[in-house]
Amino acid sequence: MPTAVILLAAGEGTRMNSDIPKPLHRLAGAPLIAHALAAARALGPERIVVVTGHGAEAVEAALAGIAPEAVVAVQAERKGTGHAVLQAAGALGDFAGDVVVLYADTPFVQADTLQAMLDARIGGAAVVVLGFEAAEPGGYGRLVRGADGGLEAIVEAREATAAEKAITLCNSGVVAADRALLFGLLGEVRPDNAKGEYYLTDVVGLARRRGLAAAAIVCPEAETLGVNSRADLAGAEAAFQARARAEAMANGATLTDPATVWFAFDTVIGRDVEIGPNVVFGPEVTVESGATIRAFCHLEGCHVSRGAVVGPFARLRPGAELAEDVHVGNFVEVKNAIVEEGAKVNHLTYIGDARVGARANIGAGTITCNYDGVFKHRTEIGAGAFIGSNAALVAPVRIGAHAVVAAGSTITEDVPEGSLALGRARQSVKAGLGQRLMERLRAARARGAH
Repeated sequence: MPTAVILLAAGEGTRMNSDIPKPLHRLAGAPLIAHALAAARALGPERIVVVTGHGAEAVEAALAGIAPEAVVAVQAERKGTGHAVLQAAGALGDFAGDVVVLYADTPFVQADTLQAMLDARIGGAAVVVLGFEAAEPGGYGRLVRGADGGLEAIVEAREATAAEKAITLCNSGVVAADRALLFGLLGEVRPDNAKGEYYLTDVVGLARRRGLAAAAIVCPEAETLGVNSRADLAGAEAAFQARARAEAMANGATLTDPATVWFAFDTVIGRDVEIGPNVVFGPEVTVESGATIRAFCHLEGCHVSRGAVVGPFARLRPGAELAEDVHVGNFVEVKNAIVEEGAKVNHLTYIGDARVGARANIGAGTITCNYDGVFKHRTEIGAGAFIGSNAALVAPVRIGAHAVVAAGSTITEDVPEGSLALGRARQSVKAGLGQRLMERLRAARARGAH
């Protein structure tokens, strides 16, 4: 059965107390809406329709980068979830198949859970709702089941009887149904409730009145966690990190102090990777098996190959590509650069917009001067080259294979293969002048003290 997804992202999120639309607040380095989209994509949908409202322009701009395939529909007036879903009707007018309704602020719903809902549709349920057993049902809508276990209705907490409030099976808001049936039922929904809104939840009762079957798929409560406040966002981050750390260790990585390691939503960690304390992974990082990331490192948009050692106190920025057995040491920053097999960049160095050849050695304090104030330029360092400490390589420049750059040099021209380059002023020595200068300085200080 073909599948489409409607992702609701129209809410104002007033409890966030923010100028940023709620779907764009970040969880594990990615907007909340990106997490919901990942679950949606796992179903292989033919179409994804995102319903925006508050902050529509900002959300649409973000979608252009993270989900260019999505169609945007706008809910100009917020009149409830049922009304929001109806805004997607035009984008799905010619679609024949099942529709799954998801929420941009509910980031943890799993693809397997959504597939179970679609399986229930195949099993004969006209409408399928995702529910969870709540430890504290509070203000959640209750799922009312019949004697046969089928879903009879969803009752909002504010309109529930005492008996219905005692039910612990609660509504997540996620719904699956045939497209034509869903919009047909929504056309019958009326805003005759305490809030005067069109509730998506009313489709269950309407379907039952038609004699159609409804079902509830139950998932863990943690999977339905919604983000409505900054505290919720912090709780979601903690939940994500706990799961990511457990998965990394289960897959064969060693985390010396798991509670201090922070992963992004798309971090990939291989087997037998060792990760020290206080390491932060930003988006788009892959660390291959057998690599070591030492303490206090920050990685983002980079690739670390097998056997490489990074840190401590290193920063890998977007475009950093470390080949096998590379060493990047303390207080080294690498950006948009390829460091080839066996090369060493061990201390206090900036390598930006560059290529470092295999088995080259970069001395402490080396800088690739890549920016002229307007444009970025590249530095090419050949295989086996030796760059002495405190060298400044002014790009664009090429250091040949097995060439040597003397310590303290400023290199502004290419260095041929196998050559020695010195780019520093000749040293001069003034006998006794150092001692005299220090004596004068001490005398001046003594006068100042009086």
